[in-house]
Amino acid sequence: MSRFRVARSVPLAPAEAWRRLTDWPAHGRQVPLTRTAVLTPGPSRVGTRFTARTGLGRLGFDDPMEVVRWEPPLGDRPGVCRLEKYGRLVRGWAEIRVAAESGGARVVWTEELAVRGLPRAFDGVLARAGRVVFGRALDGLLRRGPRN
Repeated sequence: MSRFRVARSVPLAPAEAWRRLTDWPAHGRQVPLTRTAVLTPGPSRVGTRFTARTGLGRLGFDDPMEVVRWEPPLGDRPGVCRLEKYGRLVRGWAEIRVAAESGGARVVWTEELAVRGLPRAFDGVLARAGRVVFGRALDGLLRRGPRN
């Protein structure tokens, strides 16, 4: 499995950073050629399921996920959301942490992935690609305004 981490400090209140990062359909708008469909009624909580579909037409793959930990930030307590990935091609987990810091919030996205059929020798390449792709997605989610 390949593990990577992306961290950002942002001038947003922790609750707002959390809201933006857990807007699952918005994730699909940040990753090229990806759409995200929420499969369970809101609001998000443990048990919420969604699928990120990446590809063009019939060529693509699904990345189904489920929220297994849901603790929004509250006061000085950091927020933690953990997702389990259970697709045929992509397996692993992702964890989003949002904590208050001077002037805003500190966000840390950690993910561990395994891609079916991809040898472990490619773990480093997968981690670097993950940092780039998820770093851009994180930046886009945290930068957008409340109506975007």
